[in-house]
Amino acid sequence: MTDYPLTAALMARGTEFLGSRYAILCGAMSWVSERNLVSAISNAGGFGVIACGAMSPELLDAEIAGTKGLTDQPFGVNLITMHPQLFELIEVCARHGVGHVVLAGGIPPKGSVEAIKAFGGKVIVFAPTLALAKKLLRSGADALVIEGMEAGGHIGPVSTSVLAQEFLPELADQFLVFVAGGIGRGEAIAGYLEMGAAGVQLGTRFACASESIAHPDFKKAFFRASARDAVASVQVDARLPVIPVRALRNKGSDLFTAKQREVAGLLDAGGVEMAEAQLQIEHYWAGALRRAVIEGDVENGSLMAGQSVGMVKQEEPAATIIAALMQESEAALARH
Repeated sequence: MTDYPLTAALMARGTEFLGSRYAILCGAMSWVSERNLVSAISNAGGFGVIACGAMSPELLDAEIAGTKGLTDQPFGVNLITMHPQLFELIEVCARHGVGHVVLAGGIPPKGSVEAIKAFGGKVIVFAPTLALAKKLLRSGADALVIEGMEAGGHIGPVSTSVLAQEFLPELADQFLVFVAGGIGRGEAIAGYLEMGAAGVQLGTRFACASESIAHPDFKKAFFRASARDAVASVQVDARLPVIPVRALRNKGSDLFTAKQREVAGLLDAGGVEMAEAQLQIEHYWAGALRRAVIEGDVENGSLMAGQSVGMVKQEEPAATIIAALMQESEAALARH
């Protein structure tokens, strides 16, 4: 018997796929989604996901081993598709028998989905358009995350509510679709489950969990913020296709605009190739995020946060957050 029968019934496909008690994934947040938070979420019945980000294969190997030491529950690994050592990272996941790999940050390169499926791993992908979603699901992906522009970190141009209305009626009967972006309470989870989602993904709500290693000043910035403080970065040069990033407005936002101008200048002068220019931008974000999360430099670092940040009021254990979300969802469904 479950405490949340209505929610559990709607999440059944998602929980069966993930192997977790609840179909609530934690979005992979670089520097934040490491062994402590990932294991805490999985131990609480959710599905933790390690953010590999720019990690080397050796670092990922240690992080997976460390997470296994803290939980015997299922968890996944998020890999960035443009990582130069992507296939070596997939090998690390294979050695550890990781059950689920999330491919993020672009279209999965040729052979990557097959390499994950070859060792029995399930593949979760992101897709910004319905046509691409159908193509990825037909070509071997096991599940899809649709993430709206309300999310923190790298974002697309369309809101979660619009994506859900467009994708779920077309895909939910046949495929597993998880909804992400701007989810801060269980009532929203109930709504997306009723529309056909197999589960949801939250990042911002978990960033300030007690088990998150984020610096106390990073967490305080979240507690003080309202939804309107989480703004998307601006692209300054059309030739430099920079994916917008949503973060709390601070001096770091201005520094990123300056960084784009600097890289665009190098492009003008022929000092760098386009691929190198884009990699420089990505490295900038990794460094800026580390300054805020690890060092607590909330002025110059990047405070990546979704618009649901206004609902993050205090530090709470991951188990408390998940229980609150499930209770809110159950109450919403019971009112119908």
